[in-house]
Amino acid sequence: MSVSYRQPGVVLTDRRFTVPLDHDDPSGETIELYAREVVASDKAGQDLPWLLYLQGGPGFGANRFVGKEAWLGRALQEYRVLLLDQRGTGHSTPANRQTLPLRGGPAAQADHLTRFRADSIVRDCEAIRPEVTGGAPWTVLGQSFGGFCAVAYLSLAPEGLDTALITGGLPSLDAHADDVYRAAYPRVERKVAAHYARYPQDVERARRIADHLLTREVVLPNGYRFTVEAFQSLGIMLGGSDGSHRLHFLLEDAFVRTPGGPELSDAFQEQAQGLLSYAGHPLYALVHEAIYAQDARPTAWSAERVRAEFPRFDAAKALAGDEPLLFTGETVHPWMFDCDPALRPLRETAALIAARTDWTPLYDAARLAVNEVPVAAAVYHDDMYVDTAHSLRTARAIRGLRTWVTDEFEHDGVRAGGPRVLDRLLALARDEA
Repeated sequence: MSVSYRQPGVVLTDRRFTVPLDHDDPSGETIELYAREVVASDKAGQDLPWLLYLQGGPGFGANRFVGKEAWLGRALQEYRVLLLDQRGTGHSTPANRQTLPLRGGPAAQADHLTRFRADSIVRDCEAIRPEVTGGAPWTVLGQSFGGFCAVAYLSLAPEGLDTALITGGLPSLDAHADDVYRAAYPRVERKVAAHYARYPQDVERARRIADHLLTREVVLPNGYRFTVEAFQSLGIMLGGSDGSHRLHFLLEDAFVRTPGGPELSDAFQEQAQGLLSYAGHPLYALVHEAIYAQDARPTAWSAERVRAEFPRFDAAKALAGDEPLLFTGETVHPWMFDCDPALRPLRETAALIAARTDWTPLYDAARLAVNEVPVAAAVYHDDMYVDTAHSLRTARAIRGLRTWVTDEFEHDGVRAGGPRVLDRLLALARDEA
């Protein structure tokens, strides 16, 4: 039963759907999907077209907006919006250390999680679309990994789409994970250099924290083993519009004086564990590299292997050589499954996923080359999370796709830029820009 309620300026309705776990076996096991319908209060009784929002990730449920935050206010001027928790996230049959043992042991869990990539998400969307729209095609807005899903949608079921809008989420159609990370590490180094240029005092602060972690064993209050590699991974913040500033504020109060000498403060540790823990989005760690897998090659902990090709990211060598400590970015490593209490029970499952060699293609280049769906994409110059060159190559491969390449925003431009970003993409898709 659907439940409706109100927030300032909007009417919300909780929607639940039943879909096959495996769409190739429609009579087999099912899972539940959750989505939140949002409509402007003054348009609640109108027959409006639908906009489906696909969140970035993988592994994150849809945004929990209050009222008309970010881009939502602009969308509600003309759409009824569906904020979908993709399978395994949010309220959509969550997959985590608590629920995955219901599937069996690590091998069964790994098999299960192969059905949580973009192709399955698209087929979920097509399964629920008739119930939501009455069969009419809808507009999809895909942020980051949601954009990957939108490109898969254009490949697998373009008949379900009226328009596709993509923000920071044009994937390479054929790059292996190794290619993705070889392009990523130099990009991350540029972001770190820009941070230190903005906040030169952070060079010594980061080195001091790294030295502390290299010489002591630190366990955060939630049980997270806080290693120097974990500290470096906080550089993931540098891909967001305000991330450099947030990292600076985190570093400035890291230590306090104690009877036993300087120690990492409780306040710093509390913030760090919130940023590092995957308790709220474990699928991100489990299937992150699998979103790039499309053939018989295993991902084989790609980010960890490729990092060895960039020795400047070695913390011990940086400190020994009096070099600035380099933070890392959007990468998943096997040590995370040792450090994070939310991931430790899933380490063997993750290793089995990393070793798989039976991945299937996610994109259809031939179909994209004859695409007829209006598509517009925001591509952020020097995006830390999604390689700009890969995105532009894909843009050229999708017939009719129009790009807005900008350095006004970072990867989270659809949040930071809100209505303006969505307005620009709608204009491009409608050939009004």
